[in-house]
Amino acid sequence: MTDNLPTPAAPEDNWKTRVYAMGVMVGALMGFISAYLFARAAEENSENGKPQQIPTGTLLGLLLSAMSLMRQIAESGKQPKK
Repeated sequence: MTDNLPTPAAPEDNWKTRVYAMGVMVGALMGFISAYLFARAAEENSENGKPQQIPTGTLLGLLLSAMSLMRQIAESGKQPKK
């Protein structure tokens, strides 16, 4: 019966779990703050309280900026070259 007990995670895997959890928390917090600021700006600048359609160029710029940020984060995990 004791053979079916889960084994504790290896120490080398524990840091990955912490990194993933921190990434989820930071991502959720940044997403919430961004949505709040967008909704507030849309409410202040519109006549009927609804946001206007976002131009495609603006969305593409935001996408490229987000991809650039993700690339910088991924590069920060690499060892510096000697």
